[in-house]
Amino acid sequence: MNKHLKVAFMVAPILAVLGFVGADFYKESEADKEKFIQLVPEGHCDIINNSCVLKSGEFKVNISDEEGITEVNSTFPLDTATLFLVDKDDNMTAYPLGMQKSPYYWRSKTHLNSFVPNKGDSYKLRLIAKIKGGEYISEFTTETTK
Repeated sequence: MNKHLKVAFMVAPILAVLGFVGADFYKESEADKEKFIQLVPEGHCDIINNSCVLKSGEFKVNISDEEGITEVNSTFPLDTATLFLVDKDDNMTAYPLGMQKSPYYWRSKTHLNSFVPNKGDSYKLRLIAKIKGGEYISEFTTETTK
């Protein structure tokens, strides 16, 4: 075995480890970059009757309202979550949601249940959920079915 082959056998493991560490740092920096991802409703959305799921790939968000407390829970931990109620003139009222129990559960007192109390009532909402550098955004309508 010549000296070039010996040096190659000694350097190759070091280069492999450095390449692995470098790739990990690159992926981490890419995850922190700001990006916008759209969430779309999975079927019919009825927040009052706990039947509203928004999704984007593996990420899902369930939105429900019970006695004026609107709750958002997600499949991945969130950094922040904000729900917007949008009236007929496209004016928004923001409701920053507070973390409950864990970063998977967020809630806030809203007036949503007063806008859609009866069967057939509908209302437009917007949601922004932040995870690291990514912002998951959605504009959707809830319609009471029962």
